[in-house]
Amino acid sequence: MQRALALADKARGKTSPNPMVGALLVKGAEVVAEGYHKKAGTPHAEAVALARAGARAKGTTLYVNLEPCCHTDKKTLPCTDGIIRAGVKRVVAAMKDPNPKVSGRGFRKLRAAGIDVISGVLRQEALDLNRVFIRFITTGLPYVTLKVAQSLDGKIATANGRSKWITGPVSRRMVHRLRSENQAVLVGAGTVKADDPSLTARIRSGKNPIRIIVDGKLEISSNSKVLTDGLAPTWIATVKSPKRGPVSPVLQKAAEILYVGGKNGKLDMKELMREIGKRGVSSVLIEGGSGINAAVLRAGVINRVMFFIAPKIIGGRNAIPSVGGPGINLLEEAARLGSMSVTHTGADILVEAELLG
Repeated sequence: MQRALALADKARGKTSPNPMVGALLVKGAEVVAEGYHKKAGTPHAEAVALARAGARAKGTTLYVNLEPCCHTDKKTLPCTDGIIRAGVKRVVAAMKDPNPKVSGRGFRKLRAAGIDVISGVLRQEALDLNRVFIRFITTGLPYVTLKVAQSLDGKIATANGRSKWITGPVSRRMVHRLRSENQAVLVGAGTVKADDPSLTARIRSGKNPIRIIVDGKLEISSNSKVLTDGLAPTWIATVKSPKRGPVSPVLQKAAEILYVGGKNGKLDMKELMREIGKRGVSSVLIEGGSGINAAVLRAGVINRVMFFIAPKIIGGRNAIPSVGGPGINLLEEAARLGSMSVTHTGADILVEAELLG
C-alpha cells in the first residue's frame, strides 16, 4: 500500500477534478504490474496496471489507495468491470471512495463477483493524500491553503512595504511548486499594486494556476502582469453593486469578472469560495497580504496553513504583520490548528497544519 500511495503521489496537482490513485498487481512476492492515474481524461490506475499485466493479472492481488470506481459517467470502462474480467482474486484498498457515485458500491460489486476485498489499510495516509479531492467531491468547495512568508517576529514586509525577499530560495522554489499543484492562486488588489506579480509556477514542467484577484473596487492597473502577460487565465473577484458603473473594455478583455456579495467594497469570502467551486476549481493557494489573510481566516474558509518563517527579525510597530485586520478580543476566538509538522526549507522553517473546525 505504501507503494500504491507513492505511485499516486507522482501525479500530484495533475489529476483534478479526479483523485490521485496508484495501483499494483502482486502475486506471491512478485509485483506483476503497476500504474497510476496521470491526469484527468487518461486511464485510471487500475486500468493501467491491468493493461500492463495482461493475462498475468489472473489470480493476483490488487493494491490500490482508493476504492475502484463502478459508475459509467465517464468514457472509460468502470474499473470494477476490468478487475472482474481480468480474474483478480483479491483487492486491498486504503479507503472507500467518498464520491457519492461510488461510496461502497465498487466494493459490493467486487464482492458479489467473488473477489475478496479488504479496506482500511493505511487509511489515514490515503485520506491525507487526497484531502483536496475529498473536500471538493463532498462539499463542492475548494480546498484552501493559506501560505505566508514571514520573519520570526511575524512580519511580511517592512514599514515602507519592502518584502523581497524575506524567505530564502529553497522556500521560494517550494512556493512555485505549490502554485503548480493548485488549480488557482488568490491574492488581493494590494499585492498586485505593490508587487505586480505574475503568480506563475516558474519550475520545470510547472503548470500555471488560474490567478484570482480580490479587487472589491476594481482598482488594479490595466498594465498589471496578471492582465497583460497572457501566461494564465485571470479572474477578478469584485463586489456586486447597483451603483457600479460599466467595467472598462480593457479589463473585460483581459480577465473574467466574478461578481460576489459584500459590503463597503469588501467581498464575502465564503460566497467567493462557493463561486470558485461552482466553476470546478478544487484547490486554491492564497498568497495574499495582511488584509486578505485576515479576511479569509475570519471567514473560516481556510483548510490548511503553511507558514514559511525566515531567521530574521524585522521589528517596528509599523512593519506589516502576516495577519492584519481588527484581530480578536478573546483568545477563545483564535483560529486553532491541528497537529503541526515542522521542517527546514533551506535556512527557513516551514510550519504546516490543518485548521480545526
